Amino acid sequence: MPVTNVEVPGFVSLTIAIIVFFIGAGLNSRVAPLRRWNIPEAVTGGLLAAVVTLLCYRFLGIAISFDLAARDMLLLYFFTGIGLNARLADLIAGGKPLIILLALTLVYLIIQNLIAAGSSAVLGLPEGTTVLLGSASLIGGHGTTIAWAPILAERFGLANALEIGVAAATLGLVVASLIGGPVAGALISRYGLSGPAADAPAIGLSDIAENPTRDDLNHITLLRTILVLNVAVLLGYSLDEILADLGVRLPLFVACLLSAIALTNIVPRIFPKLFWPTRTPALALVSDLSLNVFLAMSLMSMQLWTLGGLGPALVLVLAIQTIAAIAYILFVVFPAMGRNYDAAVIAAGFSGISLGATPTAIANMTAITKLHGAAPMAFVILPLVSAFFIDIANAFAIGFLVR
Repeated sequence: MPVTNVEVPGFVSLTIAIIVFFIGAGLNSRVAPLRRWNIPEAVTGGLLAAVVTLLCYRFLGIAISFDLAARDMLLLYFFTGIGLNARLADLIAGGKPLIILLALTLVYLIIQNLIAAGSSAVLGLPEGTTVLLGSASLIGGHGTTIAWAPILAERFGLANALEIGVAAATLGLVVASLIGGPVAGALISRYGLSGPAADAPAIGLSDIAENPTRDDLNHITLLRTILVLNVAVLLGYSLDEILADLGVRLPLFVACLLSAIALTNIVPRIFPKLFWPTRTPALALVSDLSLNVFLAMSLMSMQLWTLGGLGPALVLVLAIQTIAAIAYILFVVFPAMGRNYDAAVIAAGFSGISLGATPTAIANMTAITKLHGAAPMAFVILPLVSAFFIDIANAFAIGFLVR
């Protein structure tokens, strides 16, 4: 059957993503296991939309793709909001946990690549697939995969390197979206954990509290918050250009995150009477909106039919990687991070670090904190590890494997 390619324009893609989110929210409200397992609404709706596009491809010969320009802007808003919530006191308090989490992630990076190497050898997969079934696609995600695929194709003569890597990253993203909530929920239930009752979540308004505990949520506070976010994003663009001139290449959202952290710890001290959105319902609302629509767009745009021709070996290796990730979270990450509520929230996020992407990690953590209470330290240290430090370490690891 001939295939017809259809690209959905940006504004329509954004509108569909909002509809997809509401479909996921409706399903979560009606299907008890989805609520019990803390599956984010955007994940439920996004996966369903991806299945619909798969059916269109299989039975109608229509390959649907989406313009994701709006998604990229939402990603900047989301991480800038994380930075605006990062007060110096939280950063100081997160010093030791940050180092511990970074060390745990570095160790797992090695474990993940060893699993990929062993699995590839046992299954007799082509040379070069080790990198694509390890940290390049799983910890690194789609961006790292796309960046390294041409190099791997040339180095190992692996013509379908991009397809293998994207398929592995896609499966990892799906699995990470599904396991984070249930793992953290099980830990919270087993150890009787909960967050501080007085604190609202850093992302999203609490599902428990009837009224915001701080500034009113209205058009004035919302517009002020968006203005501060825009200023921080503009500074992030400038910082990204400066770093690029110095030869340092990092994702743009990392520069926005760092700019927001700097602003939120400087401006309120210089201008104490100036409105600043740290830990306000308005910022929580914008962050929640950005994250959910971003995640819905990411998942609904997955072209699942690209997985079909790669055989059962890919699924088998990903299953091994998933089991290893869950075991590492339960028996290493959670105990090492203190066996407390913050550790359980980080456990939810670590599935995103190990198998998916940083936004997936944050979505999993948000689903937990909206139900059980705030965990501000987790929302500060995990993005710094997964979106900053580990990217640098992963680049060295991939470079070593490609030699």
